[in-house]
Parts: sequence; structure tokens; C-alpha cells
Amino acid sequence: MELASDFFHSFLSFILIISVIVFIHEFGHYYVAKLCGVRVEAFSIGFGPEIYGWFDKDKTRWKISAFPLGGYVKMFGDVGEASTPDKKKLEKLSKEERRYAFHLKPLRQKAAIVSAGPAANFILAIVILSIFFLYYGRPETLPVVGDVMAGSAADQAGFKKDDVIVELDGQKIERFEQIQRIVSLNPGLPLDYVIDRNGNLITGSLTPILVETTDIFGNKIVAGRLGITSGKVQHVKMDLATAIVAGFTETYNISVNTLKAVGQMITGQRSADDLSGILRIGKYSGQAAEKGFSTILWFMAVLSINLGLINLFPIPMLDGGHLLYYAVEAARGRPLAEKVQEYGFRFGLVLLITLMVFATFNDLKYFNIF
Repeated sequence: MELASDFFHSFLSFILIISVIVFIHEFGHYYVAKLCGVRVEAFSIGFGPEIYGWFDKDKTRWKISAFPLGGYVKMFGDVGEASTPDKKKLEKLSKEERRYAFHLKPLRQKAAIVSAGPAANFILAIVILSIFFLYYGRPETLPVVGDVMAGSAADQAGFKKDDVIVELDGQKIERFEQIQRIVSLNPGLPLDYVIDRNGNLITGSLTPILVETTDIFGNKIVAGRLGITSGKVQHVKMDLATAIVAGFTETYNISVNTLKAVGQMITGQRSADDLSGILRIGKYSGQAAEKGFSTILWFMAVLSINLGLINLFPIPMLDGGHLLYYAVEAARGRPLAEKVQEYGFRFGLVLLITLMVFATFNDLKYFNIF
């Protein structure tokens, strides 16, 4: 009974969180499309059969569909949810109707409309993180070494109490949290460092030791560890301007670190088991809800950034795939052949399904189903 209750709570939390993020993504497409004079036929949260919907004054059908794992905006001239052109319909349009068709708009407007979805996700993350820093403050700890664990990577490198870590992996260090982030992204990989010991700069290299630890939700993860402790964490309150700047900076840092982790999976430096599917994301959603509103905010920001980044990957079927086609069209002076685009979309669909199956398989292993 308790297991069923936990599942329902996680599922409901996931649906609410992902629906907000997907709505913002699709609203980005919708808003810029309207600015460019495109008629929007449907705005759906979810896929599949419609559960509830209504028409607005511009005859756009706003609806909630049965499978709440995404969404779409169907524009005038689209044949379906994937924004592929309806060639027969476009050929029969009157001169007046052609003004409202997405696929007949200038290339720069189509690119702007497609880019607006991921851009909306990054804007949402910046807003959320700015609010977080404004009301809760940013957790900060000076990059000063507290205790050094015997036999640890830091101990072997000669770190001592009160050393100040100036640089790590080529990055300037201002907060201890940066060290944790760098180390977690580079498990088992050598890292160059610069430390300040009583005014003297010391350089060297060390390799974090792989350990099994737990995240803020209590989930077991494998991560790198230097073997040093820091001082007490303090939450530094910020004014509005500083919070907004911090929101931009944190969004950028999360984006860069996420892309780096993906690159490590591709090159084999990081286990692909870290790729999570909807089952684990659902679990994390429930755990975030249990932790409180501040944790929900942070989780939504990270999830929104991930959705924005994923959609920018140059894979047909995703926004990044459409942008890739537009870039090729701009370079060639004419679009790719229809057959080439069709095969590209088929490849993209197969690739996305493969990734979803693989991520789900990882989730099932994580929950000890296998």
C-alpha cells in the first residue's frame, strides 16, 4: 500500500512539474509564431487523444491530451505534431492564406520560432534560479581545505589544512561548491590544481577516488572524491540585480556541466548508466516535492535546462534537427531534398526511441527489476 502511495505521489509530482516546463517550452514556440504572423491551429500539453480543450478567439485549439510526457504546437501548414509540411495543402492555399503558413515564412522567422522553445526553457531556469537566490540565498563555502582524509587523493597530493584551492581543472575557484561540481563530473580522471599555501602557489595534479555516495534525495551514486572537508555552509542573501546575475551564471554552469557529462558518456569516460529515463525522473520529482518548495524550484530549473539542451541537439524530430536543416538551407541557398529530410526524420525517430528504451532499461536496473 505504501509503495503504491509513493508511486502515485511521484507520478503526480512528475506530471505537474513536467507539464509546467513543457508548457513554457511550447509557449515559446507559440508566442514567437504569433509575432511572426503564423496561425497556430493547436497547442497541446501531452500527446494522443484529447481529454479536454477549448478554442480561443484566434481559433487555436488549446488542449490537454492523454499522454502527458511532452507537448506540441501545430501550426498552419503542418501535417502533424512533428511540424512536417503538408505539401498538398500548401500548394492549394490562397494568397491570403499563404501569409499565415509557417513553412512559407522566411528562413530567419522559421529559425526564430523553432529556437524560441529551448530559449523559453533557459529563461524559465534563469527566472527560477534568480527567485531561489533572492529568497533563499546561494549556498556558499570558501574554497579552504578543512580536514584531509588519510589515504585520500588530496592526502596523496600533499594537501594540508587551511590550503586555499585557487584553480582546479583549469577553472578559477571561488566557492567550495565549484570543487564538488568539478570532482563529481570527473570521476577517476586526473585534475590539475593550484593551491595557495601561506601566500605560496603550489601546482600539481591529482585523481579523485571513485566512491559510492548518496545525493540529496538519498539515492546511491558513484562519484569522485578528493577527501577534503570544508567549513560550514552559509546562505548568502542577494539583492534583485545580484540574484538575476547569479541566475544567469548558474544556468550557464549547469548547461556546460550537463553537456560535459553527455560528452563523457559518448567518449566512454562516464558510464551510460547515468542516463535517466522517465521512471527515475518521476522518482526524483516525488523526492523533490517531499523536500519542500525550495528543492522543487531547483529541480524544475535543472529539468528545464536539460529539456532546452536536449531539444537543441541536432537530431531530426527535435528543434535542433529543424535548425540544422535551416542552416544547411541557408548555406546551400535551397532546402534539402524532400527524400533526404524524410530519411533524416525517420533516423531521428529511431534514435529517439532507442535512447528512450535505453534510458528506461537503465531505470529498471536502477530499481533492481533486473
